[in-house]
Amino acid sequence: MQKNNLLIEILTEELPPLSQKELGEAFAKSITQSILDLKLIETLDYETFSTPRRIGVLVKQVLLCGETQKKKIKLMPAKVGFNDENKPTDALIKKLASLGENASATNNIELVEENGQSNIYLEKSFVGKNLNEELSAIINYSLTNLPIKKLMSYQLNDGWTTVNFVRPVKNILAVHGNRLVELECMGLKSVAYTYGHRFQSMHDVIQIKDADLYENIMLSEGGVIVCFNKRKDKIKNDLNAAVKKIGSKFHAIQDEKLLEEVTSLVEMPNILIGRFENQYLNVPQECLILTMQSNQKYFPILNDEGELTNSFVIVSNIHPKNTQNIVEGNEKVIRPRLADAEFFYKKDKANTLKKYSKNLRSITYHNKLGTQHDRALRVAKLMEFISKKLHVDDNVNFENLALHAKADLLSLMVGEFPELQGVIGRYYALEENHSDTFANAIEDHYKPKFSGDKLPKDQLGDMLAIADKIETLISLFSIGEKPTGVKDPFALRRNAIGLIRILAEKNISLDLNEILNTFYPSSNSNNLNELKVFIQERLINYLKDKDYTSQQVEAVAGEMPNNLNNILERIDAVKTFSEFNESKNLASANKRVVNILRKYNSNNNEAINTSLLIEPEEKVLFKSLNETSKLISEFIKADNYVQALTMLIKLKEPIDLFFDKIMVNADDDAIKVNRHNLLIQLHKEMNCVADISKLSNQ
Repeated sequence: MQKNNLLIEILTEELPPLSQKELGEAFAKSITQSILDLKLIETLDYETFSTPRRIGVLVKQVLLCGETQKKKIKLMPAKVGFNDENKPTDALIKKLASLGENASATNNIELVEENGQSNIYLEKSFVGKNLNEELSAIINYSLTNLPIKKLMSYQLNDGWTTVNFVRPVKNILAVHGNRLVELECMGLKSVAYTYGHRFQSMHDVIQIKDADLYENIMLSEGGVIVCFNKRKDKIKNDLNAAVKKIGSKFHAIQDEKLLEEVTSLVEMPNILIGRFENQYLNVPQECLILTMQSNQKYFPILNDEGELTNSFVIVSNIHPKNTQNIVEGNEKVIRPRLADAEFFYKKDKANTLKKYSKNLRSITYHNKLGTQHDRALRVAKLMEFISKKLHVDDNVNFENLALHAKADLLSLMVGEFPELQGVIGRYYALEENHSDTFANAIEDHYKPKFSGDKLPKDQLGDMLAIADKIETLISLFSIGEKPTGVKDPFALRRNAIGLIRILAEKNISLDLNEILNTFYPSSNSNNLNELKVFIQERLINYLKDKDYTSQQVEAVAGEMPNNLNNILERIDAVKTFSEFNESKNLASANKRVVNILRKYNSNNNEAINTSLLIEPEEKVLFKSLNETSKLISEFIKADNYVQALTMLIKLKEPIDLFFDKIMVNADDDAIKVNRHNLLIQLHKEMNCVADISKLSNQ
């Protein structure tokens, strides 16, 4: 039977830019999956279309009508379907009726012997589904189940019928090959035409005579690039080409999120260059960049030294012969926003961070936790504790730094641009002649703000960031403000992962459990263990995101380690060790040791009495342990965890012989205790880097 490509396009009023691509992809996938379920296609082969005004799909090689198929249906055991006289029972007649068959269908049944009993099967023909009959329901189902956060309700032209969708639907295009598929959906009948660009289209109506011609016709006649990714690539390429015309030393800021959003705003992009007055470059460039990107959707242009220039890229949706009006209009729009930023900046400089910090008492952090001033003092105490543990002595007034770090919360600039907390504080600190490390710490204590973000630049920033994140976690957990489900209003997950990243990736040796135990309020200690589990869960996720296996992660983070500074080196060593042939046997042996010791009640005297080592196998194991433990200890001191684990391979044969020949639970209590102590020592050595028993399930 002949196959043709199927085109469906839903034309709407302007779709929400931030969800347009997702809606298009979800619609295309749902349509194609439904057609596959009806066996009208063999594979999920399709193309997705989405623009500000439309979502669509081209499904490849679709049958108009599916093939008739014969299936054998199991009905019931023969003893239930036939009576003693071998005639059909009421149960069998009712079952046949439910399948649309009458009693004569008993002539087509077959008895099959299965598992010691005879079962009744019926061979039945199923007529293939017809695309014309099914497509309306498929489209309705797909549109109804799109991931739409907020629906609109609107009335159709009849004035009575109400339809719910993300935006009002204006046209439904449905073409199979070169033939219109007649259907009704969202109160509209399908057609074989659509509408092009509001201003660039060559015709009022774009006729689609063949599904395969849709994309080319929309480009050549409709003035629309219907493929999201092709439109995005054109914007990116044209943008870079336009900037290079300014000069080889210039480049636009590459912002993937902004690029995606701009692609969702235009159907036929036109790249233009705008400019603003040089005077605004005196304002911190982060403010100007944020204004251009967030408010106006412009791409700022930097020079080869990373400094902002007074040029920016405009992505327009129209292509007039004279583009000067578009450029001047955008320049006119951006000017007041830059002037506002300049005004806020000048007003802020009339004050100092010290003056702002005194007013932190007026900002409530949380009604159960006091003000931002109270919070800063808690951060300062944590910093002092951390500095002593790290043996840091740089004569910094931690209380002064913690207060200054939060001072810009009271600035006009942060009031207008909350995303610039810390960034603005750094600028103001430098202008007040604070040191670079002091100023950098103010900006960096919020880092990392997101996945892949940079970490603090230096040690002072590390300490402030660690203290700030620990204070946030302790304070909010202590009053029961824990994340629930997907809700995390205080960004505690982000704080925990940021804390883990700084400690692990910057190799900072701090006993996290000691800090939590020391600073967690004793009056609310019930939630302390929950906080530790919460951090451990984030650690596990952090390591899994680095493509380590679950077993490797469990080996190093099955129990929350005190120090995270060497966690990455240890899991790398575990990964390398797990590739050795001997690793599985050693892991299984370790698991066996764990199971034996779990039932053993130690009297805290774990010393091994050599005079009680009777059998040759336990003597050999003891000797091997003594030899390897010294070497393992040296390798661990040198942070050579791979070599430390490799040394365990030397224990494989003595361990195997021990378990083959030795009865651990000897009749003599003294010998039994001594053998348990030997296993305790073995367990310590085998778990010197990680709990390798977790690798036994790999």
